[in-house]
Amino acid sequence: MNHLVLEFLKVTQAAAIASNPWVGRGRKMEADDAATTAMREVLGQIQMDGVVVIGEGELDEAPMLYIGERLGSGQGPQLDIAVDPLEGTNLVAGGMNNSSAVIAIAPRGCLLHAPDMYMEKLAVGRGAAGAIDLEAPLIDNVRSTAAALGKTLGEMTVMVQYRDRHREAIQAIREAGARIRLFDDGDVTCSIASSIEGSGVDLFYGIGGAPEGVISAVAIKCLGGEMQARLLPSGDAEYDRCQAMGLGDPGQRLALGDMVRSDECIFAATGITSGLLLNGIHLQADGSLITHSLVTCGQPHGIHFVRSVHANRKAG
Repeated sequence: MNHLVLEFLKVTQAAAIASNPWVGRGRKMEADDAATTAMREVLGQIQMDGVVVIGEGELDEAPMLYIGERLGSGQGPQLDIAVDPLEGTNLVAGGMNNSSAVIAIAPRGCLLHAPDMYMEKLAVGRGAAGAIDLEAPLIDNVRSTAAALGKTLGEMTVMVQYRDRHREAIQAIREAGARIRLFDDGDVTCSIASSIEGSGVDLFYGIGGAPEGVISAVAIKCLGGEMQARLLPSGDAEYDRCQAMGLGDPGQRLALGDMVRSDECIFAATGITSGLLLNGIHLQADGSLITHSLVTCGQPHGIHFVRSVHANRKAG
């Protein structure tokens, strides 16, 4: 499947470029529509038999990239596709940092079909893989991660989303002596940062969207990190959806292998506005655009940062 890596990179580049004109204009729906349309168009050209397992919503909620939509030529590898054409719609609308277009790919049947509900997530990089346990208190995980990385608690940085639901966790981490790095939106980018050397993030913790959790899990698996998660259904309907997915206990701890059941997977992201890992799109004097992307796939847990120049199609 690795021969398709550059094809999926083109997918995120197209979505990012399409949404770029909407940065800072306060119109998140238009930005998301532009990214979604561009992403779907490029996915339709790839030699594959793809099906969207995480997308813009159910068929009656989204006109394209809906869950269950088949994409590609219909020939080639059978793939599960998880997309977020515009991660951080509010960030783009407000002209704020950390928005991107992301996609994750795995062989058919290998991605958890996570419903749109909350998920508790804990993630670390390769150096601390095996040191976390979602069933243990959060501070125990901070301590065990520090030990695995050879750091003191005072040297630890934990990435947490700035939300009221995380208030107690933030306080506990600070009282233990570790640093907090808060973020607003951009759950995928911030969770995989713990698996990228030089990001300044040692551990990620938070309660956010389950679809974003599965997309993040693909990247973390490719990077050799570890992620554990737990679905948090809010009512009977969400509980029943979990059981329909085959989770007899919807509150069970999910290991990385439960969310991504193959080492043969691909993750790609292209920055729209500059952020923690990626630069935003830059317009040059000649009208060409520079994009900054990251791509990672399966073994041996490497990552590629890609700077691309896209010629001005209107020139001449």
